[in-house]
Amino acid sequence: AARVVIGTRSAVFTPLPRLGLVVVDEEHDASLKQQDGFRYHARDLAVMRAHRAGVPALLGSATPTLEALQRVREGAWQRLALPARAGGAVKPRMALVDLRADPGEEGLSRTLLEAMRRHLDAGNQVLLFLNRRGWAPVLLCEGCGHIATCHRCDARLTWHARQRLLRCHHCGHEERPPERCPQCGSPDLSGIGQGTQRIEEALERHFPGLAVERIDRDSTTRRGALEAALERARSGVARILVGTQMLAKGHDFPGVTLVGMLDADQGLFSADVRAAERMAQLIVQVAGRAGRGERPGEVLIQTRQPDHPLLQALVREGYEAVAERLLEERRQAGLPPFGHLALLRAESTDEQAAANWLESLVRALPPMEGVDVWGPVPAPMARRAGRWRYHLLLRADRRRPLHAQLDRLEALIRGQKETRKVRWSLDVDPVDLY
Repeated sequence: AARVVIGTRSAVFTPLPRLGLVVVDEEHDASLKQQDGFRYHARDLAVMRAHRAGVPALLGSATPTLEALQRVREGAWQRLALPARAGGAVKPRMALVDLRADPGEEGLSRTLLEAMRRHLDAGNQVLLFLNRRGWAPVLLCEGCGHIATCHRCDARLTWHARQRLLRCHHCGHEERPPERCPQCGSPDLSGIGQGTQRIEEALERHFPGLAVERIDRDSTTRRGALEAALERARSGVARILVGTQMLAKGHDFPGVTLVGMLDADQGLFSADVRAAERMAQLIVQVAGRAGRGERPGEVLIQTRQPDHPLLQALVREGYEAVAERLLEERRQAGLPPFGHLALLRAESTDEQAAANWLESLVRALPPMEGVDVWGPVPAPMARRAGRWRYHLLLRADRRRPLHAQLDRLEALIRGQKETRKVRWSLDVDPVDLY
């Protein structure tokens, strides 16, 4: 029998007769939460399974979740710090680039381009990160301002110039771009903003003769494509790497000495309660690709909000300082890890069916002391893949009353005739509110 079992989140259910240790790597990774069907968090199940077996659970992360940090604060978990980088590597220098003063062109500031030339001339590699696929996130009519949108989702279509396709990254819908604006008839249609494809083309113009490797979902669809791309990156054949968060997943590129974050502002202004936490985690994880070998690393973070307190804290004091600020914000708001959430999602092809169903549940649900019920409200993306989506959020300081109210709510759901007209799910401890 196997003595060591390695697997993805479902490995937490593997039957083992003599369990001795449970390790959860990258404890902060949102993919540990199953987002459909039976919703569970593999980290939490791993901790509970270890507890029941009377064995240690070891959670690893350079950027622990706020929940994990608070458990350490409370004394429930023990912290084992690894302050030094592997192999004695020096932490990279981190700096902000103000895009208001140095906008550059095609998403590349002059400061970043100059740093790239310096590192490339020294024989090193450069990694650029942009969590946005395609050529441009918007196809805009210069005449009337019309923006191409998905007819099945409340989302803009992304322009993929090389395939000459407009693609929805939420439902997968594809269509050819119109010759003229469907609203005003103007032929002046332009791709606005930057995606990884556009950055790749700009880099090929700025650095002719140097191999540029783009690593994202679009470039790695063929079998073996990702492994081949990563091998070209590790071997140094590719001098410039550009990609999405696929590049931030723990890869070791010893030749990379400069990392450029092309747009750090995406997580600063979001309705998602965990957006700022994830932004800080992502920046630190991507920055960790720089200077992993013997040569020192440098990280440049492009932003239009260089004075934002979270970015300032991250650059000057590190992830721990950002986490402390976010924990205080969560404490004041009564949000996790200082409160508990449950999200009832409902969707239907009928625009009103999901909202009406949730409203009927709220009317029938007796109030319970200590449990707040918010909604129903449209989901942040109210329509996705042709279905209208609404949310009902429950919050409580303590778990016991929340789960008692959820028991009542589920009984109401099972007894409602209208339930068969909607698709619903109940998510306890949701990791996002989308």
